[in-house]
Amino acid sequence: MPKIPWGKDIELAGIELVLQANANALIRPNYTTNLHAWFLDCIRQDDPELSAILHDEQAEKSFTISNLQGKLIPRAEGFELVSGTKYLWQITGFDHKFCTWLGQWFQNLPHYVNLRVTSFTILGGSIYLKPTTYQALWSESIGFQSNFNLTFTSPTSFRHKKHHLPLPIPENIFHSYLRRWDNFANIGTQNIDTEEFLAWVDEIIFINSHSIACTKVASGKQGFVTGFIGRVEFGIDRKANQKPNFEQLLYVLIQFAPYCGTGHKTTFGLGQTKLGAIANIDLVTASPIQQELIAQRVEQLIEQFIKLKKQQNTERAKKTALLWAMLLARREMGESLQAIALDLEIPYTTAKTYVKLARKALREQQI
Repeated sequence: MPKIPWGKDIELAGIELVLQANANALIRPNYTTNLHAWFLDCIRQDDPELSAILHDEQAEKSFTISNLQGKLIPRAEGFELVSGTKYLWQITGFDHKFCTWLGQWFQNLPHYVNLRVTSFTILGGSIYLKPTTYQALWSESIGFQSNFNLTFTSPTSFRHKKHHLPLPIPENIFHSYLRRWDNFANIGTQNIDTEEFLAWVDEIIFINSHSIACTKVASGKQGFVTGFIGRVEFGIDRKANQKPNFEQLLYVLIQFAPYCGTGHKTTFGLGQTKLGAIANIDLVTASPIQQELIAQRVEQLIEQFIKLKKQQNTERAKKTALLWAMLLARREMGESLQAIALDLEIPYTTAKTYVKLARKALREQQI
């Protein structure tokens, strides 16, 4: 078995890679979809068993990836990369099998990250989150503290009644941590009622201050996500110590946050979370103008297309309206239809047909 940079029992870890753009290139707003696909292909080639587990068995995925941290120049069609520019890319794991693979892979990194339209040279990497175990994290939980800071370095959102909730509500934040903890740790929660714990969180955790912004970003294949980004200082009511088992779990979940991320779509770069107050988050990179414009146009088109459907409230009508809107909005912003089709993983001929149908529908609506 290849050497790994941490012990064989490690269950949580995070690495940071230094990437260098190999050419001037334009990448799409949802480029993390391509990073996600490339990374999963690395796992598939190295460890088919782990790949199958991630693909078929894990409702909660045991890893996160970040977006690219560095100079991304906003353009109407996406982001411009300048040859030779360096970027940081972070990957975290919170499962024993995944962390074992990650350590082996880290010791023998590939030379390049190959995306559809460009590539990056991997210049090196480092361990940026302490390798540890769930038992150690539980045992090292600290005593009472009056407040704590979390910095959300990429857009963060929660699913709420089939919509996105872009607010740092403590109950939602800790529910996302607890769900992942229950899936992978199985320590300290055997006798804890989830609903009771979350009601307690809602009662004793409050927001002291924040510096956040709301943004819409392209993520995955399902369009745009509305999320928040920035620093939040949370306060803890002193009566937290009246329930020591809840209090210890709370402190453990705070330490767990950087490993597991916050909210949904954390395997596509969203919800990246760091402990402490971190300044100088690049809000421009996180919320480029073209993403806002496309998102607004998509919403406008969805409303128009839904009105044209005979059965407006069906899931099929909503999915068709979303697909038509995404295709047409991105086409209007100057993207090639072939690139859009590749990005959405649909045949070019299908994309071409849908754009024609969408345009025809809009013309008929105006008559």
